Amino acid sequence: MGKMKILLGVLVALVGSVFEGVACTGISLTAKDGAYVQARTIEWSRGVLQSEYVIIPRGERLRSFTPTGSNGLSFTAKYGVVGLAVVQKEFIAEGMNEAGFSAGLFFFPHYGSYEKYDPAQNDRTLGDLQAVAWMLSQFASIDEVKAALSSVRIVGLEATSVVHWRLGEPSGRQAVLEIVEGVPHFYENTVGVLTNAPGFEWHLTNLNNYVNLFPGSAPDRSLGEITLQPIGGNSGFLGIPGDATPPSRFVRAAFYRNTAPQRATAFETVQQCFHLLNNFDIPIGIQVPAGEVPDIPSATQWTSAIDLTNRRVYYKTAYNNSIRCIDLKGINFAKVKYGAYPLDKVQEQSVEMIAVGE
Repeated sequence: MGKMKILLGVLVALVGSVFEGVACTGISLTAKDGAYVQARTIEWSRGVLQSEYVIIPRGERLRSFTPTGSNGLSFTAKYGVVGLAVVQKEFIAEGMNEAGFSAGLFFFPHYGSYEKYDPAQNDRTLGDLQAVAWMLSQFASIDEVKAALSSVRIVGLEATSVVHWRLGEPSGRQAVLEIVEGVPHFYENTVGVLTNAPGFEWHLTNLNNYVNLFPGSAPDRSLGEITLQPIGGNSGFLGIPGDATPPSRFVRAAFYRNTAPQRATAFETVQQCFHLLNNFDIPIGIQVPAGEVPDIPSATQWTSAIDLTNRRVYYKTAYNNSIRCIDLKGINFAKVKYGAYPLDKVQEQSVEMIAVGE
């Protein structure tokens, strides 16, 4: 047990430093053919974030960490899962199960707060960074998560790190779960966007500050004896915030997402999600003080788009913008082994060389 405590101490220190630098942006879109896609970025500005895709088979026995060891809630996977994990395979940040139910965590500092850890209740204690794995392996709907949440005690594995969650169904229904002072709150997410702090309801209220924004160009108008004209295109969005803070990203994502034309098919919609989220790549130089820039290409370390209807997980990374796909329908979750694999086999951008004149 002593060795376990030492290992967990190292783990907690690493997790804490990771989630201090996370600034994620999530959007969702529905195709004309009815396919529903949830997409998101994940950021860390302090160096290479170890990221893996994780396969959880049906029947796999899993156990949560607590602040004192690997001695928390024990549960068996009812559904097969594909997840994208950070730091280590237990910490799935985004994923989907074979029923098409999706869940992901987003950093939520200063505004969320869990129940206090009680070692006497370890058998029902669930670490916050493992809640996505628990949800995906156990449930097929938002309502099932709601009904079961009182059976567990979600606690933080690191004192300064708090997250909230986005849940989605193939029907297009999406909800946000936030825990404040130990009390869970579910919000229906019809705007289809999520970032970080403050709370989800605050972000919705803040959108009212941008009631003047509209797609296209503003009309000419007279100002006394002179005529004012737009200097360039998209003047209807003049004043939309362009910084990387969570409130600004929420506003920008909401307007980009809700003005995006609806695409015909699932894959076209996946591509559109990647195009929209390109606008939320965070340059590494703005995230840290001058002179402290780590040797990584971007603070946005990977971007995913999950097709809940067709059960496909797509992703690209800062090192390789080629889109890769995991098709859950092609996985036999009764026989596949539990495992984790790097998102990039080699951290290098693939380049297609064009042979001219041949």
